Amino acid sequence: MRQLALLVALFAALAVAPIFIHSAVWMNLIIMVLYAALLGQAWNILGGYGGQFSFGHAAFFGTGAYTIAVLQVQLGINPWVGLVAGGMLAMLVAAFIGFSTFRYGLKGSYFALITLAFAEVLRILSNSVPFTGAGVGLLIELNPSAANMQFVDKASYFWLLLAITFIAFLTVWWIGNSRFGAQLMAVRDNEDAARALGVDPFKVKMSAILLSGLFSGLAGCFYAQYFLYLDPSIAYGSSVSVESLLVPIVGGLGTLFGPLFGAIALHTLSEVTRSVIGDLPGASLVLYGILLVLVILFSPRGLSGLINSLTGRVPASKKKEENNG
Repeated sequence: MRQLALLVALFAALAVAPIFIHSAVWMNLIIMVLYAALLGQAWNILGGYGGQFSFGHAAFFGTGAYTIAVLQVQLGINPWVGLVAGGMLAMLVAAFIGFSTFRYGLKGSYFALITLAFAEVLRILSNSVPFTGAGVGLLIELNPSAANMQFVDKASYFWLLLAITFIAFLTVWWIGNSRFGAQLMAVRDNEDAARALGVDPFKVKMSAILLSGLFSGLAGCFYAQYFLYLDPSIAYGSSVSVESLLVPIVGGLGTLFGPLFGAIALHTLSEVTRSVIGDLPGASLVLYGILLVLVILFSPRGLSGLINSLTGRVPASKKKEENNG
């Protein structure tokens, strides 16, 4: 319950941030950190808690983004409806990928490469069909109103994203404290042993990929409404998949607050880099790579593990090992 209280207090504090922050630049930075935390937490459900490393989470993100954009631009359907539809269709794509891999026992590098392939196939398809705007992209008409999920001020976008991100973090807290979460982590640690104890690995992993796909799709929906433009390289590009996995790895795999720490670290680093050397192509990715190497070398449990070490907190798993010893 301590983690839950901390989570609620943190998001409550964040909710009042726009009252004190009036700079559009700072609000945009906070929004992008939250957006990255949502992406990272979505990946963390499957990769951190489930041990299924995906290299193609852009497949879910892009599906959500294009769903809300296409429904709005091509069919005139309200984006609030598109938000729900985007999350559901992203889950459908996740279900297809999950069934195609988990049913036949594919995992590890096979699963990673298959998710990467699916994202690339969807990128090629979206680059070919006319209703997505193909290579030209899809521009969403600006029509600011709450009913149209378009806002004049960044604070409203922030509160919308904060609500979605809070639900994602609340879901991960539930996973960490539920029977389902215990089963998911058992499958991650030793699938054969979990099966011997009566856990159905296929069912557990399918549930995890559905939740992961849902929140990735919702992140895509928000991105489309915030930037009002999509093209295949944005929606299904490798940069989305890289950010999705990099954030929780840097922050701490299989932890509640790890994706938030990772998002803060990566976007702060990105802004500092931009202010020092400008918009040099690839500079941020180089620094991301350096940060990842440093984290793996000196803090394998990510920034969460480093913070726990500095504060003298011992992870529950380590305490259990010490007690058994």
